[in-house]
Amino acid sequence: ILGHLNITITNLALYSCFILLIVIGYHFYGNNDSKLIPSKWSISLESSFASLSSMVREQVGSNNEIYIPFIYSLFFFILFGNLISNVPYSFAVTSSGVVALGLSFTIFIGVTILALSIHG
Repeated sequence: ILGHLNITITNLALYSCFILLIVIGYHFYGNNDSKLIPSKWSISLESSFASLSSMVREQVGSNNEIYIPFIYSLFFFILFGNLISNVPYSFAVTSSGVVALGLSFTIFIGVTILALSIHG
């Protein structure tokens, strides 16, 4: 059906999807569902967001808070990627040159486009 299209699942793709599922699961599990008393997972999510938000505000400024969701998601991808790579015989996603170059190139292009659209 696909002809000569080769779709290979590599360790990098498998572990990246696994990290994505863990991050999403962590956030769904930490969701408080409007309960009066927060759970331990909810407290950990709120404290990580508060500390990351304060660091971003100190570095970028309080008027540029639109960058917080991107930095937050990038932080959790790198955090769980590094935590999973500590498991023996597992693949270290963040040590891959493709991931480092891909993330840095994407961020560079995004920041350049954003700067051109804001500053003309």
